[in-house]
Amino acid sequence: MAHSGSSDQNRLEDRLDLTEETTALIASTEQAATSGTITLQDVLVQFYALEKKCRMGNDTLNLVKLCEHALGIARSMGAGVDDLIELINTLCTRRSQKSRAVSAVMSVAMPWTEEYVDEGEKLKLVVALRNVTDGKIFLEAERARLTLVLAKMKEEAGDVSAAADVLQEVHVETYGALSKKEKIEYLLEQMRVTLAKGDYIRAAIVSNKINRKALSEEGMEEHKVRFFTLMTEYHQYEKDAYNLALDYHSIYTTNHDLTALQAAIIYVSLSPYDMDQQQMMNRLIIDENVTAADSSKLELQPHKWIIQALLKKEMITYPTPYQAELQSHQALQQGKEHWHDIFFTRLIQHNIRVAASYYRRIHGSRLAELLGLDMNRLEEEVSTMVSDGSVYAKIDRPKDIIRFSAPKSAEAVLTDWSNDISELLNLVDATTHLINKEVMTSQVI
Repeated sequence: MAHSGSSDQNRLEDRLDLTEETTALIASTEQAATSGTITLQDVLVQFYALEKKCRMGNDTLNLVKLCEHALGIARSMGAGVDDLIELINTLCTRRSQKSRAVSAVMSVAMPWTEEYVDEGEKLKLVVALRNVTDGKIFLEAERARLTLVLAKMKEEAGDVSAAADVLQEVHVETYGALSKKEKIEYLLEQMRVTLAKGDYIRAAIVSNKINRKALSEEGMEEHKVRFFTLMTEYHQYEKDAYNLALDYHSIYTTNHDLTALQAAIIYVSLSPYDMDQQQMMNRLIIDENVTAADSSKLELQPHKWIIQALLKKEMITYPTPYQAELQSHQALQQGKEHWHDIFFTRLIQHNIRVAASYYRRIHGSRLAELLGLDMNRLEEEVSTMVSDGSVYAKIDRPKDIIRFSAPKSAEAVLTDWSNDISELLNLVDATTHLINKEVMTSQVI
């Protein structure tokens, strides 16, 4: 039994060399096809017989040559798309067909998808080739590329939803046959189509699959700009001013587009007040383009002014000197009314913070007069800022007083008094020491 098993193994590993027969068949069929003395069906009959010998004899090299020759001669003899699809399916589904032969078929047929002018024929071929790649790990790259072609065709036909569904079927981030760059290109296309469909949740999920570090590598500048441009569309939908500022700043640092820098400055000015926003504003104000004084940077003057104004502890009057220039920026045209209201709100909040830094308490009517607001809007903004922790405030409506200083407990007052006394005594000791030093110095002289 052991000897019989060994014989079976040897027989399985036998390799036939059918090079002479393959070469002769290729030469004869090409000559006959050129002279027109043979039909495509007769060519395929001869081909299938030798293809089976190569396949069963494990002559993979000649098997690949035969598959490539069969497709080439079929196309040269004017076979229609239906006949070509039938031939492709036959070759790829033969019993115990070699993966190298299937890959060869795909490599020959893939370029045809760009050659067909008729959309119906092209669609048939693309769908047929995608069906061949289904479930075959060694054809992952081909499947991804065909899916892109199919999605593009559906989008051009006006069916954006179907295009998005097709792209989502392929989890390209798990494919090992694709390069890092190809994966990012595919994911960017997924993002673009899902955003066009209006599926913002899925667009956010896809965006998280893209490695930000990979986008920062050399040669990925175009992809980085595309990615953050798509992210601006998503964050515009979310009305997220701070992330919009980050998106535009990333675009600016990549291609040094002053329009992106302007947008970054505008959106950071529209962001809620916090440490991150303040740090970004300080980072932007020292940018060489913002600090430049030459005439070529005059277009940044309004944006430079708004950052400087928001970083100072001074009240800002509304409308600002550069109101029209800031509001007319192209980045604000989507949702223009919303961002106009947010801009006004951020100025009010800035002015309230300034007032809180200078006043322990103030009459509400007087503060409303300083800010140019009615009492209802003032109370609304103060309440909002107290809720998010921006300021401390208590409103005494009967007395019309707003207190910006938190009351201290008896223990806190006593601690502050003790600290003040200790500081005073330290100053007295230091002063006494300096006086004694001067007296001794004068006595020596």
